[in-house]
Amino acid sequence: MSDTKLAANEYIKADSNLLRGTIEEGLQNNITGALYVDDTQLSKFHGFYQQDDRDLRAERQAQKLEPLHSFMLRARVPGGVCTPQQWLDVDKIASELTMSQSIRLTTRQTFQYHGILKRNLKPLIQALDTSSLDSIAACGDVNRNVMCNPNPVESELHQQAYEWSVALSEKLLPRTNAYAEIWLDGEKVTSNETEPMYGETYLPRKFKIAVAVPPHNDVDVYTNCLGFIAVSDNGKLIGFNVTVGGGMGATHGDKTTFPRLADDLGFIALEDTIEIAKAVITTQRDWGNRTDRKYARLKYTVQKHGIEAFRAEVAKRSGVDIQPPKQVEFTTRGDRFGWVKGTDGKWHLTLYIECGRIKDVPGKEIQTGFREIAKVHKGDFRMTSNQNMIVANVAEEDKAQIEALARQYGILGERLTPLRKHSIACVSLPTCALGMAEAERYFPEFTDKIDALLEKHGVGDQPIVMRMTGCPNGCARPYAAEIGLVGKGPGRYNLYLGAAFDGTRISKMVLENGNEEEILADLDGRIARFANERTDGEYFGDFLVRTQEVKAVLTSAGDFHD
Repeated sequence: MSDTKLAANEYIKADSNLLRGTIEEGLQNNITGALYVDDTQLSKFHGFYQQDDRDLRAERQAQKLEPLHSFMLRARVPGGVCTPQQWLDVDKIASELTMSQSIRLTTRQTFQYHGILKRNLKPLIQALDTSSLDSIAACGDVNRNVMCNPNPVESELHQQAYEWSVALSEKLLPRTNAYAEIWLDGEKVTSNETEPMYGETYLPRKFKIAVAVPPHNDVDVYTNCLGFIAVSDNGKLIGFNVTVGGGMGATHGDKTTFPRLADDLGFIALEDTIEIAKAVITTQRDWGNRTDRKYARLKYTVQKHGIEAFRAEVAKRSGVDIQPPKQVEFTTRGDRFGWVKGTDGKWHLTLYIECGRIKDVPGKEIQTGFREIAKVHKGDFRMTSNQNMIVANVAEEDKAQIEALARQYGILGERLTPLRKHSIACVSLPTCALGMAEAERYFPEFTDKIDALLEKHGVGDQPIVMRMTGCPNGCARPYAAEIGLVGKGPGRYNLYLGAAFDGTRISKMVLENGNEEEILADLDGRIARFANERTDGEYFGDFLVRTQEVKAVLTSAGDFHD
C-alpha cells in the first residue's frame, strides 16, 4: 500500500488475510458476546453486522454489563427468488436461532435476521448452506445482492432478466475461501490464494447492482451504483441500457455529500453484460476514494471524473463498443398487489408486508401464514425491493387454496391505501447503530396520519411514493421518494419533497429537523394546493416542481443543496 494516509478500513482489509482476520478466534471467546473490533468490519463481507439493543443500553450500563450484543445477518438471494422448501428452512432458522424469531424482507430484495447471538452465527450460516443459501458478500465493500424486477407477468422476459441477475451475482463474488473455511469447515487454503478482480483491499465501499424491466422501475434502478435496464424486442431480451453512479447516502450538514441518480453509460449486447460489470467494478476499484469513506462510493467517482471519461475507461477495460442508450420509459415503481396472470397462464399473488416484517402479531399471523402456504405451494416465492412478497407461479387449480390461507392468517384482505402500497421504511432503532430517529416502529402510525391528510383534501386515491429512514444513509431510498423523511434526532426528521414518481428525479429538503406537528402542517398545506391545482394525471412530486414549490434537482452535486 502507498504512503498516503488511507481510511482505517483499508488497513483492516489489507491485513485480513483475504477477509479471515481473527473471526474464528473471536467466535471462540466466550467472555464477550462481541467480536474483536477489526473483525466487526470484516464480518460484513460474510453477510452480518454486529449490533446491540439500544433500548437496553442504559439499563445494562447501570448494571455494569456490556451491551446486549447480537448480530444482523442478511442473505444473498439474487433477484429475490426462493423455493417453498427454502422458505420453510428460512422460517425454521429464524424460530430456532434468533432472539427475534422473525424474518425481515429488505429493500435489497432479500431477507435478514435480527438478534443472532454470537454462538448461533455458525450454526445459522451452516443451516442456510444446507438449504443452498448463503450470506457471502451480502454486505461489505463488494458487490452486494443483485436486485431484479420481480414482475412475473411477462414470464419469458422476466426469466431472462432474472437469469442475468443470478449470473452477475455469481460472477462478481469474492474468490477468497475465507467464508467456506470459517463457517462451513472447508479445507483451509495455505498459499497462492488471490482475488483476481477485487484485489486484497476489495472495493473502497459497498457496491449495488439492479436489473430493471421497463415500464416498471420497482428496483429503483437509478439509485444503484450499476444498473442494467432491459431492452426487449417482441418480448425477448436483446440487451441492456447500462447506468452508473447512483447512490443514496449523505451526511447531515455536509454539503460535499449528496444522493445521486445514475448517468447513462450506454447500450450493450447481452453477451457483453459480465465484462461491462467487471470493467465498472475494476474502474471503481482503481479510481475510487480510499482515503475518506464518505466519498468512496462509485457516485463520487463518476461525479469527479465525469461520465465521458468513465465511459471511455470502461470501454477500454472491457473491449466493448458501448452504443448510445435505447429509448425506454418507466411508468410505475410500486408492486402490483393481488392476483395477476402471467403470459404463461400461471397466477401470481403479491402480498403487502408492512415494513417487511414477517412476524405473528394479534390479528395477523403473517409468519405462520407463509409457513402454511409454503407447505402446499408448488411454485416459488419472490421478495420485492419494496419489502413485499409474491407467491408466484400458482396453477389455476391451486389459486383458491393459496388465497384462503392468505386470508385465514390476515395477510390478504386488508384495505390498503395507494400511499401505503408505495411506502417503505428502514429498521433503524433499536438495533441499527446508525439510527438517529425511529423508522420501522413509527412509520405505520405516521402513514396513517398522511393518509388522513390525503382523505381530508379528497386525494386519498392518489398514489404517492413515501419513505422513511432513521439516518441519512438512505437504506430505504428516501431521497428518491415524493415524500422522504430522514431521521435527524429523536422525533425529528428532515423532510424531502419533489422526486419523480417514476424514480427519475430525486427530492430536495424543504424542512430541516422538523417534529411531527411541523411536518404534518407543512404537508397539509401542500396537499391542499395539490388537490385544488393539479392537472389531470399529475403526480404529487411533479406538481410541486411544476408550481415551483420545490426546485427540481437536476444535478445532484449542485441542485440538491442549493
